[in-house]
Amino acid sequence: MEEKENFMREAIRLSIDNMRAGNGGPFGAIIVKDGKIIARGYNKVTSTNDPTAHAEVVAIREACKTLNSFQLAGCEIYTSCEPCPMCLGAIYWARPDKMYFANTKTDAAAIGFDDQFIYDEIELNVSERHLPTEQLLQNEALVAFQEWQQKTDKIEY
Repeated sequence: MEEKENFMREAIRLSIDNMRAGNGGPFGAIIVKDGKIIARGYNKVTSTNDPTAHAEVVAIREACKTLNSFQLAGCEIYTSCEPCPMCLGAIYWARPDKMYFANTKTDAAAIGFDDQFIYDEIELNVSERHLPTEQLLQNEALVAFQEWQQKTDKIEY
């Protein structure tokens, strides 16, 4: 248990140090493989003008480069806060073996990082969402899907 707690302390340290440095919000994440940290990430949204540069996504990108893989099998992710919907989706796509978090999404909401509206929007019919959305050219777009389905040299993921 002490090893897990030490890894979480590193994620928390990243969240504090980089928030204090003005790099972004108070979020940090690390990815561990075989008992060693292979990637670190912290929130860089405001310092890079990248709304996707959340700590978990930054750590996943670094880990995938390190492993030369688009999946994180055999890895664990430690994040200083329960992931937002985007990060949770990225974590599931990356397929680590396990995730640990410290603060909850309720804790995050209490300081202004409330993602409940996204969870609520996902449940709505597309026509009922706050972001006006319109489908265009499905038949043309289906060509890519049909070709993918027939492709014999594709890399599955």
